[in-house]
Amino acid sequence: MNRRTVALLLAALLPPLAARGAERPAERRPLTAEDLWSLYRLADPQPSPDGARVAFVATKYDLEANRGNHDLYLVSAAAGEPRRLTTADGPDLHPRWLPDGSAILFLSSRGDDEASQVYRLPLDGGDPERLTDYPSGVSAFWIAPDGASLALTTEVFPDCDDLECTRTRLQEREESGVEALVADALPYRVWNTVRRGLVSHLFLHPLGEGGAPRDLTPGPHDCPPIDLGTAHDVAFSPDGAFLAYTLNADRDAAWSTNNDVWEIPLARGGAVRQVSPGAGNDAGPAYSPDGRWLAWLSMERAGFEADRRRILLEDRESGAVRELAAELDRSPGELCWAPDSSGLFFVAHDTGRSRVFRVDLEGGAARAVAADASYDSVAVLPGGTALVAIRQGHEDPPEVVRVELSSGAVTSLDGLNDELLAELELPRAQEFWFDGAGGDPVHGFLLEPAERPAGRKLPVVFVLHGGPQGSFDDGFHFRWNLQLLTSPGYAVVAINFHGSMGFGQAFLDSVSGDWGGAPYEDVLRGVDHVLATFPELDGERLAAIGASYGGYLVNWILGHTDRFRCLVSHAGVSELWSKYGSTDELWFPEWEFGGTPWEAAESYDRWSPLRYAASFRTPTLVSHGEGDFRVLYTQGTAIFAALQRQGVPSRLLLFPDEDHFVRKPKNALLFWRTLFDWLKTYLEPARPVWTPPAAPAAAAP
Repeated sequence: MNRRTVALLLAALLPPLAARGAERPAERRPLTAEDLWSLYRLADPQPSPDGARVAFVATKYDLEANRGNHDLYLVSAAAGEPRRLTTADGPDLHPRWLPDGSAILFLSSRGDDEASQVYRLPLDGGDPERLTDYPSGVSAFWIAPDGASLALTTEVFPDCDDLECTRTRLQEREESGVEALVADALPYRVWNTVRRGLVSHLFLHPLGEGGAPRDLTPGPHDCPPIDLGTAHDVAFSPDGAFLAYTLNADRDAAWSTNNDVWEIPLARGGAVRQVSPGAGNDAGPAYSPDGRWLAWLSMERAGFEADRRRILLEDRESGAVRELAAELDRSPGELCWAPDSSGLFFVAHDTGRSRVFRVDLEGGAARAVAADASYDSVAVLPGGTALVAIRQGHEDPPEVVRVELSSGAVTSLDGLNDELLAELELPRAQEFWFDGAGGDPVHGFLLEPAERPAGRKLPVVFVLHGGPQGSFDDGFHFRWNLQLLTSPGYAVVAINFHGSMGFGQAFLDSVSGDWGGAPYEDVLRGVDHVLATFPELDGERLAAIGASYGGYLVNWILGHTDRFRCLVSHAGVSELWSKYGSTDELWFPEWEFGGTPWEAAESYDRWSPLRYAASFRTPTLVSHGEGDFRVLYTQGTAIFAALQRQGVPSRLLLFPDEDHFVRKPKNALLFWRTLFDWLKTYLEPARPVWTPPAAPAAAAP
């Protein structure tokens, strides 16, 4: 048993609340922003066919070069020293084993490849060999059970008859020097990408000699869909005769969530079958190892992206469909079959953690099998006695682990961050509950700094999550890290207000149509609760910060209370009419506010923070990326303009080269420096450095 295994087992046995005032080992120090960007970031563990080894991806950032590099690693499934498999100066991602275990296929854009292609890495020695040459690159692939072919997704022009047509058009576009976009339909942008006429198609690609790639989803529709899919939207049947995949066949994909699961026989001439007839979002097909069952995730309500996912199960012999785990009021994801086809494993948000559950086919309630922290990327080892996954917690950056299903014992497999973590003192999170809006119980986390300022109470930073159907889980967030926020000597509070995942569908549904209502009330009630419960917190020195919907909630706070000394709004929504016209997913505001702006004008007006700009009085830092298509950057600059026009201390941090997130290391370091400077200005002095003029009474929400 290695040192990290012992630490994880001990952590599982300790009480959930850290003893207040525990002494910090003298040789350790708080986390810094540079540390955050020096940690390896781990993902995508893939066990070998015999279960003896695990391949995974580790990303290491070079602060000076201002970029990260993704490489493949290999480690024994019983723990040991991980071995680095790739060293190329480019991203190596998506490792997948050939069925005989002789090689790993992966995606890379190494060398002269500007777009990702599929490579083969033999494990008995030798250099990676490129297997594909698609004009726009390969976005994902799946290996057939016999290893003779791939299913893969790539972008093409839908009116092209072959790949060479797409290649020629892309070359002509590049040589033209014209960047202009002509669009006849929505969506013309998705997330952070301008589409320029390309759609994603599913191809069958032979790996042997002879044969040509075959487009399995011709036409104007995307496979996988433009949004609301999963990481598992294509699957081979165990006999290799069928492919199941996810596709939205609606012409109005920009305002439709109607993704469906389809099945196609791979023998030529077979008819495509629609597996899921519902109007809601269906995705994530998974065949049972014995081939009898096809499971997928299904939402009932059309137009709603955060409805409860149900596990639907089709008997492929009879065609009968039934729901599994119907009694679990949580939203399953990441379906993974038991090797003997007796049940399914999945991850679901559950009261502040992402736990691993199992549900059996013969009946019975779903039960948690890994519940001590937050998990994702689950894969069950052959034999079904253990699983591998990514595990993380407030004190634990994501790591590759093995979990014994009989005992729950956790073994760390990678250890890549152990040396740096040994230098750091990461405070434990304390959980609390209080009565929120409507008397509903509301959950939160409190982290107090490892180094406490002597002789004074702790300033408090309230962090507001995005979504709004998101949550704060027991996890190590690399973009909005709660540990790092404690480093200057601040207490950090993270509240799972109304709308948060993992507390039941009714609690999640409650935020729709009430963006500035119950969540805002929860925040203020949470302030009262923690100040009454934890006497070491300073009620006179409070800040609130948030991103995306969390930024919206900061903007709402700005017009409705002067409880906080300062605010930080990143990528926050400020005005809902213009947000509707500029975002890339129209189903979202239409559901949240009851229709289009011209159909539900009162709702769009009522919940727009800018409508309350006359009451803005709190010093605010506004941050945004100019490449953000989900929340256009003018949503942030509008808040900044309103603050400046009224003489309220404010600062704008605008990134021309970022999108909804701050992804580049140097930009991220600037973000943290600017944020900490802002907090220091307003939280450190015993008295406020700026006294606002009297504000007019805020309009009732």
